[in-house]
Amino acid sequence: MTILLSWNIQNGKGTDGVVSLERIAKVIDDMCNPDVICLQELSTHLQLVEDGPAPDQIAEISALFPDYEVVFGAAVEAGKDDTQPRWQFGNATLTRLPIHSVFHHPLPQPAESGIRHMARQATEISVATANGPLRVINTHLEYHSAKQRVAQIEHLRALHAEIVSNIQAPPLVDEEGPYQTLVRPEDCVICGDFNMEIDFNEYDAMLAPFHDNMFRFQDAWRVIHSDCPHDPTCGIHDHDQWPKGPHCRDYFFITDAIARNAEDVIVDTQTNASDHQPLMLRLADVYD
Repeated sequence: MTILLSWNIQNGKGTDGVVSLERIAKVIDDMCNPDVICLQELSTHLQLVEDGPAPDQIAEISALFPDYEVVFGAAVEAGKDDTQPRWQFGNATLTRLPIHSVFHHPLPQPAESGIRHMARQATEISVATANGPLRVINTHLEYHSAKQRVAQIEHLRALHAEIVSNIQAPPLVDEEGPYQTLVRPEDCVICGDFNMEIDFNEYDAMLAPFHDNMFRFQDAWRVIHSDCPHDPTCGIHDHDQWPKGPHCRDYFFITDAIARNAEDVIVDTQTNASDHQPLMLRLADVYD
């Protein structure tokens, strides 16, 4: 089987205020033995607690998962002056499966005055599984702006449609070099913190059929659990940031072929190692 895990780890900051990537790693190890780990909210050279250090969390997470290759997608990289290294903030995808290709996608940030918002991105990797190549996109959408979330979802869907179009109408390729054939399969999982609930318009937009009605994304939770309400992925232990209480904002969205192989989706609702909860998708080895 192939196991994927997604988790917004809030830089490793638990609801107790302690920043610990070691605790994050232990929760993951206790939950499952994932082939691909998609983490949101990691940073390098950012001060995470008052008077504390500004760690390189990518180096730290790499050391904690030595059997995995780490692909970091920085949504932003910036610096204040020449005396300090530039800081980065974004998402990290870890995998122990062979990687065919990697792409980094900045997401739209249409102007909207009077609110906080920041740059967002998606990291795409294609990996080799027992079923063949699988494309995994790890992302984190804007929290404060529905307008930006809609634009970001439209962009993710357009990327998928473009990839499928290039499979259906393949270009001329070279045997070597940048024009060679790159593995970017139609089979796709898009996961992460989408900052939307199931009754938001953005959720419906993500699941809408594509223009030719030949393919769509499905919510893996609903594939497995039908009409059973989603287990909450935030608001369980952190009531300061989430005064609404427990609800779901984190998802696995999967293409139809992947849906036929989906065996289970599980949310760890017990850990308080972050303000979000980790969720796991398990896929069967053989297509029906």
